[in-house]
Amino acid sequence: MRVEIWGDIACPWCYIGKARFEKALAGFAHRDGVEVVHRSFELDPRRAPGETVLVAEMLAAKFGQDPERVRAMEETVAGHARDEGLEFRTEGRDHGGSFDIHRLLHLAKARGVQDRLLDLVYRANFAEERSVYDPGTLVALAVEAGLAESEAREVLADPAAYAREVRDDEREAAELGASGVPFFVLDRRFGVSGAQPAEVFAQALEQAWQSREVTPLTPVGPTAETGAGDAAVCDADGACEVPGAVSAQARGDR
Repeated sequence: MRVEIWGDIACPWCYIGKARFEKALAGFAHRDGVEVVHRSFELDPRRAPGETVLVAEMLAAKFGQDPERVRAMEETVAGHARDEGLEFRTEGRDHGGSFDIHRLLHLAKARGVQDRLLDLVYRANFAEERSVYDPGTLVALAVEAGLAESEAREVLADPAAYAREVRDDEREAAELGASGVPFFVLDRRFGVSGAQPAEVFAQALEQAWQSREVTPLTPVGPTAETGAGDAAVCDADGACEVPGAVSAQARGDR
């Protein structure tokens, strides 16, 4: 069974959702029969390569929020991350275009180290004092993941390298109806949107495994049995929901 995960390195809920999904997968009886593939989704595709801004400044400017509101929103997300055992810095993080990162992740997929590189990039972006939008940092992370330094540099130097693969992923996301990330697709039959609780992912894995036949994509989310939980996403405009931090009217603020 294949699980495809659309996400972006700039999305905190993708970072959290990956940890929650992996917790569910670890407890899944058929986990050795599950292939996980990470797909590309850019939250800020219009930002020029190399152009970065502090996350706090970007959020304040984009949504017209004062610094205290932005800090509160970041602390809320950080709390969810820490609940999953993830480190999360609330200050000093960079935000930029992720196209080059996605291209490098496709190289890593071809070399069998995609998941390893993604974990390293997430950690550098959300937990460490390192900018993943810096080519030197990306190359160092690629080498740590097991890629050849020369090959990583060649891909980053050639804007066309793996560009089609990134665009194909984004086109497929649109065709499947994904308007935000993280977005999980199980065997192209079940869809799970957002950083759901681990129990919801466990339910989805069981449903997909037990009913392996060709059917239309079916959304799977919290039920009366699993509870409401979080289903937070970062949408195609770069806004990320923060449950409990904003009013219902302003849920698109972050």
